[in-house]
Amino acid sequence: MRKFVLALVSFAAIGACANMENANMSEPKAGQVTTTKTDQYQWLEDVNGVRALNWVRAHNEPSLARLRNDSRYQGLENDAMAIIRATDRLTFGGYSQGYVTNFWQDATQVRGLWRRATFASWRSGSPQWETILDIDKLARDEGKNWVYKGSSCLDPNDQWNTTCMISLSDGGKDAVVEREFDMNTRTFVNGGFNLPEAKSDFTWVDKDTLLVATDWGEGSLTESGYPYIVKVLKRGQALSQAVELFRGTRTDVSASSFRLDDGVNFHHFFNRGPTFFTSKTFYMGPNNQPQELALPSKASIIGLREGKLYFSIEENWQPRGNNQTYPTGSLLAAPIASLIATSGQIDVNSYFSPSERRSLQGASLTKDALIVEISENVKSTIIKYEFASRALTNGVRLPQNGVASVIDSGMRQDEVFYSYNDLLTPPSILYSSQTHEDPHVVQSQPARFNASDLVVEQHEAISKDGTKVPYFLVHKRGIAMNGSTPTLLYGYGGFEVSQRPNYSAYVGKLWLERGGAYALANIRGGGELGPDWHQAGLKLKRQVVYDDFIAIAEDLIATNVTSPRRLGIMGGSNGGLLMGVMLTQRPELFNAAVVQVPLLDMLRYHLLLAGASWVDEYGSPDVPAERAWLERLSPYNILRKRDDMPEPFFVTSTKDDRVHPAHARKFAAKMEELGMPFLYYENIDGGHGAAANLVEAAKRRALEYTYLSQKLMD
Repeated sequence: MRKFVLALVSFAAIGACANMENANMSEPKAGQVTTTKTDQYQWLEDVNGVRALNWVRAHNEPSLARLRNDSRYQGLENDAMAIIRATDRLTFGGYSQGYVTNFWQDATQVRGLWRRATFASWRSGSPQWETILDIDKLARDEGKNWVYKGSSCLDPNDQWNTTCMISLSDGGKDAVVEREFDMNTRTFVNGGFNLPEAKSDFTWVDKDTLLVATDWGEGSLTESGYPYIVKVLKRGQALSQAVELFRGTRTDVSASSFRLDDGVNFHHFFNRGPTFFTSKTFYMGPNNQPQELALPSKASIIGLREGKLYFSIEENWQPRGNNQTYPTGSLLAAPIASLIATSGQIDVNSYFSPSERRSLQGASLTKDALIVEISENVKSTIIKYEFASRALTNGVRLPQNGVASVIDSGMRQDEVFYSYNDLLTPPSILYSSQTHEDPHVVQSQPARFNASDLVVEQHEAISKDGTKVPYFLVHKRGIAMNGSTPTLLYGYGGFEVSQRPNYSAYVGKLWLERGGAYALANIRGGGELGPDWHQAGLKLKRQVVYDDFIAIAEDLIATNVTSPRRLGIMGGSNGGLLMGVMLTQRPELFNAAVVQVPLLDMLRYHLLLAGASWVDEYGSPDVPAERAWLERLSPYNILRKRDDMPEPFFVTSTKDDRVHPAHARKFAAKMEELGMPFLYYENIDGGHGAAANLVEAAKRRALEYTYLSQKLMD
């Protein structure tokens, strides 16, 4: 199953006084808040309206002037630009038939080059790159601000003799144009498949056939703004000639198709997502008829091998005719024939069961093995199940203190590529030519900051309900434990997205090297400790997410690492909501808040862009009990003047078509009405990442760390 995940990937790796009890804020009762009927700033929801954009420019200009005129800004921008200009970055993107592919961006190739080199030359350290597609040239030729969003090839097992669909976004939006590209001639196919801009989904069937879910016209999108009708499109047909094969409902999040390679053939599937976290999966059987699989509603499909479907479950499951109940977070396999059948016992093999601090983070199928990625108290371990011996190995020999992942494998290849990094160790690529071999390093990125005097610690804070909440802390060795260390606390806490101890060149160079400390919160709502950790913070239970973050902030203060004067926070998207809650519930704990592409109006979020798809996470304002809770939570609606609120920095994007920029606009406008200071920067391009390319991203980070320096280091 493929989900549209509310996760700000580019922010994920940037990622309080002694025994203080949570302050009992006088929260408004349900109904005593701003409602949609009295929202005087609703006009800011007109994304490209003249009045709204004039407001944006009027607030961008003074904020940018203040930050760019700071004596530290240029040095921070230079450091950030040096990171993106570095020519010794990792250059692995994927592997196919003796070639390594890579998408390369730098200060010259701002939009990027899709390119390839032979594996032999790449491994030698002197790759001879051939350009496949130059996005900068394409953008110039076509007068578009193209952002490359990836490719999907007809035959990934014969990538260099096939055609691929290229996804291009104008300015970084989620909505993309899909265009057919010939990998032999390296040109777009004249008269080939071409899907207009939309939040489309497609799957190759054969060289002349696609399964397509897109905006088919009025009434064809869900309330979340995604397609729910899948049609078959033949080469040469207009979209209007496509024939419907499958449909969900308008109240679903989306409907889509996908395919699995079992090593011999491709098998096609349809998927309905009734909610963000639930799905119904259908096998495309004879005559293209959908046949529903008897899977739990919360399951994630991994692959298909020798007639068995491999999947993980995010809820307890007792298969049909089976006396055993498998716990949430398990990795399982079952014959696909029995899953398609409407009766009879479903026999299941279990390959992983979770424990309190041991959870599944991912899995990959290869020709010979099932490779399982496990989190042990937020640190990675990888184990293998070798099909020939029917046994689990003792584990893949990789470092154990950070983040290890499988980054390339396949059902028709022997080679497996892994990656490893941690908070102080730059990423490296490891390779094994056979699944059973231990991997060895084939490429490493040099350090981007001096880590010789830095230490990493893992701590636990005790949340309000007694739950132990892990967090990582990075700081200079021998810091004075007197509350004087400028400290940045990063958090997310939602959608089962894990905040893992990844290396961040920007955090290291722009913050740690300059004397700051960095804390990474592993709060509930995320997936660090498995599905239960996420589900503990859903809907009406969501306050525990914020209590966890508060507990970490208080722990940093109680242990004298920092103090409210020196403590700042950062979070994006769902993490931006976290920032808004901190500003309205416990502002006295912080002196800075970087609020990136946030959700803040929780009474209208479900009406804005993709917001309706997230009611399974937050609750629905249309359900009375859930609305009552959201009225007490919604940062925009409960915002009131407080002298102890820090001056926040809002960062968003006009072209974010996932989280509406009005969330940040309206909150800032209300702060202005209340006479409360803030900084505001809305990038006209950039999509949900708030930057359309690496240069924009580097400049944005320079702005953010200039702000943090002003608030926490001055």
